[in-house]
Amino acid sequence: MIQQDKKDLASALERRKVALVVGAQGVIGRNLINYLLTLPDWDIIGLARRGGETTERVQYIAVDLLDRDDSQEKLGELTQVTHIFYAAYQDRPTWAELVPPNLTMLMNVVEVVEAVAPGLQHISLMQGYKVYGAHLGPFKTPARETDAPHMPPEFNVDQQNFLEQRQRGKSWTWSAIRPSVVAGFALGNPMNLAMVIAIYASISKELGLPLRFPGKPGAYHSLLEMTDATLLAHATVWAATNETCANQAFNINNGDLFRWSEMWPKIARFFDLEVAPPLPMSLNIVMVDKEPLWHEMIEKYRLERHSYQEVSSWNFGDVVFSWDYDMFADGSKARRFGFHEFVDTEAMFMNIFEDLRRRRVIP
Repeated sequence: MIQQDKKDLASALERRKVALVVGAQGVIGRNLINYLLTLPDWDIIGLARRGGETTERVQYIAVDLLDRDDSQEKLGELTQVTHIFYAAYQDRPTWAELVPPNLTMLMNVVEVVEAVAPGLQHISLMQGYKVYGAHLGPFKTPARETDAPHMPPEFNVDQQNFLEQRQRGKSWTWSAIRPSVVAGFALGNPMNLAMVIAIYASISKELGLPLRFPGKPGAYHSLLEMTDATLLAHATVWAATNETCANQAFNINNGDLFRWSEMWPKIARFFDLEVAPPLPMSLNIVMVDKEPLWHEMIEKYRLERHSYQEVSSWNFGDVVFSWDYDMFADGSKARRFGFHEFVDTEAMFMNIFEDLRRRRVIP
């Protein structure tokens, strides 16, 4: 019996998987790590520029992935990695400028880790609807994974091309995960729409104002979808651990559509606010002077002392609220391959707002 127990333990250790989560402090990476922690057969290494607090199952490494020497030094001994989950992003002013840094970071991770990790099984690449040209203007909806590419530059496409070429003749596989706007808990993230809405609504209430939709008039009535960060984590791991998903791209979304004209009043009710007619305005402009008020609110409501920069992503809010055209994709391919989870988007928003209150991020 003892001998058999030892064999079972050895077999379990051999089956253990080691996830390298790149972009570990973002809304996608953070929620992916939280999900992996619920799975007993995973160990986790998180990469982020500012590192993180290492625990029994999560080792954090601070690394500058734009620096090949730093990448080699920090990642060159990660021989145990079996799965790379790539969700890092570097922002730049123009689409063309996004390509070099974002492609370089992926290349540095893959080239360094692949050379030292003989058990590498899969590389998961986080993309988005930019693959379909969603950021450029009205595009074909519902977007499908088989849609024709658009005129470059586009770093998501270059990253996938790199993986496809690198994978040829290798034993590891890749997957490309394409969510819509991702919502979940994360601080200091430049793309966090739920946080944008929560802080905007909280400040509106503090000023005695109704909750006005700040985007373009057409955006208030266009069709939109979201991707819950926890749902996305489940789908990402599913695609990375199922052989039928090898070398495939998948749209991942909540499974329902909405219009801000319907969702906005429901959000306002959560914050006990009235709704006034939409008024186009740049949040990046009208919210820039609200930092002193935010600090007053921290003291008044005894909130956690998060800086204004940590809780505001006004640029991203302006981008999303400017979409005066439909923004959704066909998620049926993932269902055909076996992923059947879905999330009600209204419930998702309310759950995130409740979580922000529990964490004392908002009043």
